[in-house]
Amino acid sequence: MMRRATQTIERVLFGALVVSLVATAGWSQSLTWLGTLGGYTSSASGVSADGSIVVGYAFNADWRLRAFRWTVAGGMQDLGTLPGYALGCSASGVSADGSIVVGYAFNTAGYDRAFRWTVAGGMVDLGTLPGGNYSRASGVSADGSVVVGCSGGRAFRWTVAGGMQDLGTLPSGGQSSASGVSADGSVVVGVALNAAGYDRAFRWTVAGGMVDLGTLPGGNYSRASGVSADGSVVVGDSGNGDKNDWWQRAFRWTAAGGMQDLGTLPDGDSSVASGVSADGSVVVGMATAAGRCRAFRWTSDGGMEDLNITYASLLTPDSHLEEANAISPNGRYIVGWGYNAATGRGEAFLLDTGFPPHGDVDRNGRVDDSDLLQVLFAFGERGYRNEDLNWDGTIDDADLLQVLFNFGSGR
Repeated sequence: MMRRATQTIERVLFGALVVSLVATAGWSQSLTWLGTLGGYTSSASGVSADGSIVVGYAFNADWRLRAFRWTVAGGMQDLGTLPGYALGCSASGVSADGSIVVGYAFNTAGYDRAFRWTVAGGMVDLGTLPGGNYSRASGVSADGSVVVGCSGGRAFRWTVAGGMQDLGTLPSGGQSSASGVSADGSVVVGVALNAAGYDRAFRWTVAGGMVDLGTLPGGNYSRASGVSADGSVVVGDSGNGDKNDWWQRAFRWTAAGGMQDLGTLPDGDSSVASGVSADGSVVVGMATAAGRCRAFRWTSDGGMEDLNITYASLLTPDSHLEEANAISPNGRYIVGWGYNAATGRGEAFLLDTGFPPHGDVDRNGRVDDSDLLQVLFAFGERGYRNEDLNWDGTIDDADLLQVLFNFGSGR
């Protein structure tokens, strides 16, 4: 294995020298408002691994809701809708390479249908569970082969080979809905009713089935919205939904530490986590502060930060970021919804935080020998982790190239 990796790096180094390595200090940051499809608003719900493709929903000029796929080169593309579902549709997730989009379409009868869209085949109806009359897709695995969501009040896991599988409910509980799935499709998270009729965050595996993740201390409900690449970290929100004592907090759950309260922003009173990076170290979502919704990012070192403050230099006067809905596997790209003062409307946004720099495997802010060694020692192994820099499922030449082309950049 080491000999093969050495031969590979020699070949890659030669190719890199041909185009020359140029070290760049620091990293760039940018905020892109994605516009609409001719209507008054849009919102982003998913982003590809390299930040070049964003999906979500937008209103068109006819006031119809449409799923969109945005690219740097082509802008916002209307994905259309399923036959007979002219009322509208929405995209909720995208594969790591941006080629597969999932979501749901709906009609005037209220019978939603989960869809899976591909560049080659367009939008395909995923059907429903037996006895169900509706379905919605909420998440997709890294390679796009596994889709999760809800049909007829039950969480489902769909695969190309096996179709739609009912994931059941919690013991003595009622309905369930899946919202997120691990990179390889083996771990599913979501929300299900418990025997007392309260929402509970769940984590499902083939071996263990559906497991109740509990609540934060003092809470009576919880909901899971996202999961790390290996399925070990779950994020969502938990709180007390009783009318006279209402509170809500974003959480981060691990098997070892249980459910951790991520707190709120200064002068804030609630927070909700919506997405998490592949390694589980970065969480994004929405928090209220001074009566306004604010997009946030949380890390173990920095705690919860208001993206409007951290990236204030990228915002024009009166513009603000309200919700962070998803984050790229490496934690660099964040997408969501905010107010664009230049157009006077709510719009989907793509925030390039600039961190980590491309090729920075160990997330220390610079691309150096340690990053190169990490890729070399993991060469040929299964991806969907930090060493898999292009997030294609395998640690190979392409990942080495990314380290080499960016070698010396960063702090």
